[in-house]
Amino acid sequence: MPTKTEDYNVRQSNTYIILYSAAITIVCGGLLAFASVSLKEKQDANIAMEKKQNILSSVITLKEGDDINAIYESQVKGFVLDYSGNVKEGLKPEQVDLAKEYKKAPADRLLPVYEFRSQSDPNKVEYAVMPVFGYGLWNNISGFVAVKSDFSTIQGVKFQHVGETPGLGARIASDEIQDRYKDKAIFDNGALVSVNMQKGEGHDYSNDPHKVDGMSGATLTGKGVNNMLKDYLACYENYLKKKSVPVNQ
Repeated sequence: MPTKTEDYNVRQSNTYIILYSAAITIVCGGLLAFASVSLKEKQDANIAMEKKQNILSSVITLKEGDDINAIYESQVKGFVLDYSGNVKEGLKPEQVDLAKEYKKAPADRLLPVYEFRSQSDPNKVEYAVMPVFGYGLWNNISGFVAVKSDFSTIQGVKFQHVGETPGLGARIASDEIQDRYKDKAIFDNGALVSVNMQKGEGHDYSNDPHKVDGMSGATLTGKGVNNMLKDYLACYENYLKKKSVPVNQ
């Protein structure tokens, strides 16, 4: 049976451990909070730069050393639309949270658009880039779909994912998969049909403007991409059919 002295020492030891652990937790938590706040501006800048790069990469081939900010500022005009294809005054694309909008009914969503203008004629739209958002096998998928000046033919896509299976569904972010969408058509005789990734891989769909080859072992991710494109392209349909949208310069 422990003596009073031993019992007291044990209590003192436990108190010390608790106080020490609490102090370490508070100090570490404070340092992490400070780091988060102090680095937020840089993190936000990196996120904005990555977004600009993805938008530009969907329409042009960026070379090493290209000034992304300069190209973006001189040739990209962003604005926000409603479902009817009308510009929402006073809103900027960066104010729109696609994850939140995705939870809304399609007719209620805010729809960012980025028009890539000609260097020689700022009023001439060479490409229109539309953000898209959906759900893959394990988590959210998103990206950008760029169409040419006919507002029907795909110039390029950039897909991203949160947690698709490495080597399988995660391949949607690879150039190999994304290049398959180039020059595909989202309209067929005026009807929106989107572009569908097929089940299985190794087939030639070069003569079908609405189909692309699939990904072996990633059927569910492919379905997620198909649903994402069909869902969001339908939201942009009114804008696309108008061919041109007045934009505040």
